[in-house]
Amino acid sequence: MERTRVVIVGAGFGGIGMALALLRAGIEDFLVLERADDVGGVWRDNTYPGAACDVPSSLYSYSFAPNRTWPRRYAGQADILDYLKRTAAPVMGRVRTRAGVTGAEYRDGRWQVRTERGVVVADVLVSAVGQLSTPAVPRLAGAERFAGPAFHSARWRHDVDLRGKRVAVVGTGASAVQFVPHVRKQALGLTVFQRTAAHVVPKPDTAFRRTATRRGGRLATWLVGEALSAALDSRHVGAVEALAAAHLRLRVRDPVLRAKLTPRIRAGCKRLLFSNDWYPALASPNTAVVTQPIAEVTAHGVRTSDGVEHPADVLVYGTGFAATDFLTSLPVAGLAEAWADGARAHLGITVPGFPNLFLVYGPNTNLGGNSIITMIEAQCRYIASVLRATPAGARVEVRREVAEAFDAEMRVRLDRSVWATCDNWYRQGDGRITTNWPGLVWEYARRVRRPDPRDFRVVA
Repeated sequence: MERTRVVIVGAGFGGIGMALALLRAGIEDFLVLERADDVGGVWRDNTYPGAACDVPSSLYSYSFAPNRTWPRRYAGQADILDYLKRTAAPVMGRVRTRAGVTGAEYRDGRWQVRTERGVVVADVLVSAVGQLSTPAVPRLAGAERFAGPAFHSARWRHDVDLRGKRVAVVGTGASAVQFVPHVRKQALGLTVFQRTAAHVVPKPDTAFRRTATRRGGRLATWLVGEALSAALDSRHVGAVEALAAAHLRLRVRDPVLRAKLTPRIRAGCKRLLFSNDWYPALASPNTAVVTQPIAEVTAHGVRTSDGVEHPADVLVYGTGFAATDFLTSLPVAGLAEAWADGARAHLGITVPGFPNLFLVYGPNTNLGGNSIITMIEAQCRYIASVLRATPAGARVEVRREVAEAFDAEMRVRLDRSVWATCDNWYRQGDGRITTNWPGLVWEYARRVRRPDPRDFRVVA
């Protein structure tokens, strides 16, 4: 059994950012537990063709460790993973890989954290598993009968040769718009099953030519991101919808296909997509877009509700992640009961009834139009500040009335948001939005800049 002051679960941007924040706060007694064999989080796992960020590179880095060597305005997966590994160098000695957490319980004033490599006892537990770590694979009738390779985009099978194959893709979200154009170039035929058409806007991606461009771009990009967040407010989405409609008209000439790809929802209700080659890929002669609901998967294809069987040799799920199921990667005793009707946390960070537990990228901290790294960094600073002000071994817990007031505010504001106007991955089954932050990043950063001691109950 091992003993440390702080255990951090997850070694993606959240976990590494938390570890670096602790170092800067003078707290060196911590351990990072990672279930995989290396750091990187989603940028380690998502290696599908064309994987890249849809947030500009100048903003997709920690403010205290800007990257001067981004090759493009929108960085690819390999470049982001390389940046995170280099930035993580000061804390790599405290990262334990292949140590997935199987359970955690607060007992006798300490967190007992069970891992695949033994038990770690800690004063403080920080979950940095994020919202996009568990792939969501739909339960399709007959899926187990499919004779060919079938895999999720976040678990890409690089050993499967797609050349000359008939490929079926289920899903048309942020991952699919990146890998479908690449798959289309290899496949004999490509069938894309679309449930809901999304708004797609051009992606202004170019190679960086001058270092000055990268240095001066962060603030300007952040302001553009804030403007996009404001534009995605349900009252101001018209401009975004007009841009997406013009992009669709320009890229898709076939009126039948264009009708299939025309969104019937407000912009921003589902994640806004950025791509220059999505529409050309769907308009290619070897690609078909199917909007009929899937009835079942057969041994050699996918049958839709109209009775048509669409032949396929390979099945790829581009169906995103179980973002609202925060408990999947966070097996904390008692939390399932506390979150029975939806995950909630004060400022997305602390949960009443769970002392010395902190969350990075927790409930209601996801964004629709800016960089999540800025949110994560603000949360890490907040947690480090709380721990620096708390005596080692003390018990700190957010007051229930404080957390409930914050949750009530979130529900009112989110019920007025564009995300409440359609079904999407931001909402759980009863319609409650447990993932997203309803305001701008500057507001969130201001609210977490200095922890309010009155929000907490501290017992030495």
